[in-house]
Amino acid sequence: MNRRQLAHILRAAADVSNDPHILVIGSQAILATFDATELPEAATMSVEADIAFFDDEDNGKSDRVEGAIGEDSKFHQAFGYYGQGVTIMTATLPAGWRDRLVPFVPIDSEPARALCLDPLDLVIAKLVAGRAKDISYAAGLLDGGLVDADGLARRVEMLEVVGGVKARVARLLERLVERHGL
Repeated sequence: MNRRQLAHILRAAADVSNDPHILVIGSQAILATFDATELPEAATMSVEADIAFFDDEDNGKSDRVEGAIGEDSKFHQAFGYYGQGVTIMTATLPAGWRDRLVPFVPIDSEPARALCLDPLDLVIAKLVAGRAKDISYAAGLLDGGLVDADGLARRVEMLEVVGGVKARVARLLERLVERHGL
């Protein structure tokens, strides 16, 4: 996915939800910080953008996004990419993540006013999830020098989770750093 495609999803999500205040919480949040041409393939291969809303207590907005522009929707069939409606609780994030959000500012995303996870918080969420695709994503950003291991280690310490999860994420990060010689 690239910025133009993400902007298209954001416009559609704002229209469907009648709410321009969007949080991009998944892998495509990286597009607020880096252009797709600067990213490793593992960071751009996804055809979905995880879309959440700050004010969506009943999940109605994310459900409307899922129904209108989600996987297998007419939108997805027409364009080859889609928006997945999720909640803010989808990701486990380090304390203070809201203070580090990065605006997605392309004019062609209006009327959406999207904020995206900062790269370090995004990678931590991926490491918490721990799926193979998430680990590849994290490794690609580390290998490319787009996130640094020391910054990630500090964010691991900011996780507000049970100790076992924090320890698992710390070990996973250590293995990635060792494996990739960082």
